[in-house]
Amino acid sequence: MNKVRYWAVVPAAGVGRRMNIDIPKQYLEIKGKPLIEHTLERLLDFPQLEKIVVVLDREDEYHQSIELLRNARIQLAEGGDERYHSVLNGLKVLLDMADPNDWVLVHDVARPCIRRSDLDWLVNQLHEHPVGGLLGSPVTDTIKKAGSDDVVSETVDRQGLWHAMTPQMFRLGMLHDAMAKAIVDKMPVTDEASAIEYSGKQPVMVEGHADNIKVTRGTDLALASLYIEQQSKLFEVS
Repeated sequence: MNKVRYWAVVPAAGVGRRMNIDIPKQYLEIKGKPLIEHTLERLLDFPQLEKIVVVLDREDEYHQSIELLRNARIQLAEGGDERYHSVLNGLKVLLDMADPNDWVLVHDVARPCIRRSDLDWLVNQLHEHPVGGLLGSPVTDTIKKAGSDDVVSETVDRQGLWHAMTPQMFRLGMLHDAMAKAIVDKMPVTDEASAIEYSGKQPVMVEGHADNIKVTRGTDLALASLYIEQQSKLFEVS
């Protein structure tokens, strides 16, 4: 029986519309280097990953200045119209070199604060699971539901609610088939776990650190910078 291996896909074909900026957010600087470098350095520091497929927009010219993208463990792929198309493209590239039973970790390029200890914990918790799962953190805030007029209609019971994060870890073949089916069926999938759920399977939530934030707005850059600095002082990108 072949040894099960681990791979990663990093969708990085977004253009940062919500940040209203001239360049894709993955090329914005945090502590002197582009966000994408922070993220990839964290993943490259995880020795179990055989290769990382970074999915870029076909018209992306900024990546040419990123030396790290020439690393032997990194392979580039072309992105699609939406994030889920880009992820599927990355999975197709992996199927040419990996076994369908291998694990793949899909990680947002805009999460540069992922800790090595969270990667270790995710793999430790899921490596024998039949489906897989994702990092997340339990919801602790009070959650309100409002209508289109922003008037509160109810307070939602937060028991059992989680903030979904990445990486999200599933068997390569299973995730490829689930993503492909969701796209063919025109199901809006906002993450890999929702595609797995649509296929009838149940992913597992694995608790990670809350500082694994996603940079989506300008203020998140400063927060990510603060977390990276704090982690370095703890001698922990782990």
